[in-house]
Amino acid sequence: MAVQISPSILAADFARLADEAAAVPNADWLHVDVMDYHFVPNLTLGLPVVEALRKATATPLDCHLMIDDPDRWAPQYAEAGAGSVTIHAEAAKAPIRTLREIRSLGARAGLALSPATAVEPYEDLLGEIDMLLLMTVEPGFGGQKFLDVVLPKVRRARELIGRHGGTVWLQVDGGVDAGTIERCAEAGADVFVAGSAVYGASDPVAAIDALRAAANRAIS
Repeated sequence: MAVQISPSILAADFARLADEAAAVPNADWLHVDVMDYHFVPNLTLGLPVVEALRKATATPLDCHLMIDDPDRWAPQYAEAGAGSVTIHAEAAKAPIRTLREIRSLGARAGLALSPATAVEPYEDLLGEIDMLLLMTVEPGFGGQKFLDVVLPKVRRARELIGRHGGTVWLQVDGGVDAGTIERCAEAGADVFVAGSAVYGASDPVAAIDALRAAANRAIS
């Protein structure tokens, strides 16, 4: 597994997003949390910001749609230049069609599961996705405490991915920091979303390097 770090701009200064994107040149992705105040009780940003960020940074954008009706909106994020677009299984009405459309537009297709959503019912969709995102907090707000109860699900997801023999990335999002990333990596995750642990640090570049090193230690 190749460790990838995706800093979440949810923890960045929204008034300086271009500068905040430039502050993490060693990031593999920039994680963009899109919330609509319907699927989750929070409102963040949308397509215009994604389009602007795409012009402001060479780092690929990892868009996580925590919204109602992702079947309608997800393709537009791919068209806006997102390198990866993830939809929630709990919100999608036609996930296979939507995932295939995301891929057809040149983006990686991701499927996200909230903490209480079992992974096994979605095993048959592994061939339709490039990344499986397991939320390690309840979706909707940054800065929450990591939910250890999700770690067994991470292990089961890694087993299912291995059984299918594909190259699906396994991402975790929520409460990932220096104290939790090793446990996530040991359980089988290889893509890590970190918000406060990066943008709350005095040196975001060093924070990313430290997170990457910790994850690599866990899987070496």
